[in-house]
Amino acid sequence: MAAARLAASLLLLAAQVACEFGVLRVVPQSGGTRGRDYCILYNPQWAHLPHDLNKVSLLKLRDLSTTQLCSHLDVPVEDFTNQIALVARGNCTFYEKVRLAQGSGAHGLLIVSKERLVPPRGNKTQYEEISIPVALLSHRDLQDIFRRFGHEVMVALYAPSEPVMDYNMVIIFIMAVGTVALGGYWAGSHDVKKYMKHKRDDVPEKQEDEAVDVTPVMICVFVVMCCFMLVLLYYFYDRLVYVIIGIFCLASSTGLYSCLAPCVRKLPFCTCRVPDNNLPYFHKRPQARMLLLALFCVTVSVVWGVFRNEDQWAWVLQDTLGIAFCLYMLRTIRLPTFKACTLLLLVLFVYDIFFVFITPYLTKSGNSIMVEVATGPSNSSTHEKLPMVLKVPRLNTSPLSLCDRPFSLLGFGDILVPAYGLGLLVTFVALVLMRHGQPALLYLVPCTLLTSCTVALWRREMGAFWTGSGFAKDAPQTPWAAPQGPVPPKDVDASLSEQPRGEELAQSPLATEEAGATDPAKDPDSPVAGPLSPSNGDQVQPIPVVTPGTSA
Repeated sequence: MAAARLAASLLLLAAQVACEFGVLRVVPQSGGTRGRDYCILYNPQWAHLPHDLNKVSLLKLRDLSTTQLCSHLDVPVEDFTNQIALVARGNCTFYEKVRLAQGSGAHGLLIVSKERLVPPRGNKTQYEEISIPVALLSHRDLQDIFRRFGHEVMVALYAPSEPVMDYNMVIIFIMAVGTVALGGYWAGSHDVKKYMKHKRDDVPEKQEDEAVDVTPVMICVFVVMCCFMLVLLYYFYDRLVYVIIGIFCLASSTGLYSCLAPCVRKLPFCTCRVPDNNLPYFHKRPQARMLLLALFCVTVSVVWGVFRNEDQWAWVLQDTLGIAFCLYMLRTIRLPTFKACTLLLLVLFVYDIFFVFITPYLTKSGNSIMVEVATGPSNSSTHEKLPMVLKVPRLNTSPLSLCDRPFSLLGFGDILVPAYGLGLLVTFVALVLMRHGQPALLYLVPCTLLTSCTVALWRREMGAFWTGSGFAKDAPQTPWAAPQGPVPPKDVDASLSEQPRGEELAQSPLATEEAGATDPAKDPDSPVAGPLSPSNGDQVQPIPVVTPGTSA
C-alpha cells in the first residue's frame, strides 16, 4: 500500500514537472488589427509545441466553450478539420476530450477553465495515442479574446524558449545599488557635518529627522515581528494585504517628502509662511512650498494606491515610492557598530533560509512561505500583491512574462540590509542557473560581511569598526591598529589664544555642558580650570595648567 502511494506521488510529480507554459497567439479572422498573446498551460507529453511562431500556421478557433466534449453527442456535425477546438473543462478526463477532438480532425485542443490552471495529465499509453497538443486557457483570457476580437478568430499555439537572462535585471541592479550608495552617502554626509560642527565648538543645528541607532534588543524584536507578520500573511493574506498597502502608502509618501524637502528648500519662491494659528502642525507656521510638497507626495501615493494594478505604468510609481522609502530608512536607521550589523545580518540570514528552504517541508501545499507571500498566494481571491518590492517588467518575450512572473522582483529588505553590488551579482547568477526564486540574503549577507571585514582589516580600523568608536583618526588605539606615536602636549598660551576675545573659558557652553568640563567651585581637586584638549572621538576632557616652578 505504501509502495503504491509512493508510486502515485512520483507519477504526479513527474506530470507536474513536465507541464510547461506556452503562448496562444490570437488574431482576428478578418485581419486588420494586430494580434495578442495569451498564456496557456500545456503538457508536452501529449504533443510538443513549436518554439518559433513563424513555423506555426494560424488555424480557425472553433468555439464550443458551452460544451465539455465528453461524448460523441457533443461532437458537432461539421468536424474540426484544420481547426483548433475550444471546449469547457469538467465531467470527464482530459484524455476523453482530446481523443474525441483528434478523431474529428482537430489540430489542437484548448480547454477553458474557470478555476486554477492545472496540468492536463494522462498516462503513458494515452500519451502515445494522442498526437495533437492539449492546453488550458483561463476563462478570464477567453472573455478578453471575445471582447477584443469577437468569436471569429485565428489562433496558433507555440512555446518560445526562455531567455537565459532578462535584461530587466540590469535595471534592478542599477536601482538597488544606486539606492544603497545614495542612501549611504546621504547618511554619512549628515554625520560628517554634525561631527565637524562639534569639532568647531559650534552648537549643532536642530535636525528635523534625527537618526535612530539600532540596538541588539531592537534587532531581536524586529526579527520576531517579521516572523510573526510573515506567518500571519501566509494564513490571512487576503485580509492583511490591504493593511500592508495602506502602510506602504503612508510610509512611502513620508519618504518621498524627506528626499525632496532639501531640494525644495533651495527654491527661491513660495517662502511665505502660514498665518499664526493653533492647529496641529500648522502652529509651527510651515512655508507654503513645504505644504505644496507634502500635497504632491500624498497625491503620488494615492494615485499609486488607486491604480496599483495597472501593469503598464503603475510599477514606475511603485519603484519611485519604494526607492524614496528605502533612502529615508537608510538615512534614519543606523547600525552604530559592526557588531550590531553582524548580529542583524546573521539573524536575517537564518530567517531567510528557514522561510524559503525549510518551510516547504512544513506546509500542506509544499510551497515556501516566503515565496507564497512575496508573489501572492495562488488561491488568493483578491489577486493583490505586496508592494514592498522593486518590480520591473520582463523585457524579453517569454511565456513567463504572460503566465507566471511578468515582473522581476527585489524586496526592500534586500536593499536596506544593505546590498553590495557583488552580492547582488551573485544572487542574479544563482537565479539564472537555478531558474527559481532565490533568497537574496543567502548571498548578500556573506558578501556584505566579508567585504566589510576585508576593508576594515586592510585599513587597520577593525577595532573602531567593530565597536563603533567614531572616526578612525580620533578612535582609541586597539590591538588591530598600529600606534600613531605620542601626541605632543599643546602649548598653554596657544590653547588659551584660541578662545574668542572677550569670552572666558568658564562661559563656554561646550566646556561646561557638552564636554563635561569640571567647575572649579565644585571640584576641590582642581583649583584652576584649565584649557581643553581633544581625547577619544568627540569627548573633550580638562587637563591641568602647568605653571613655571611646578611639576605636572
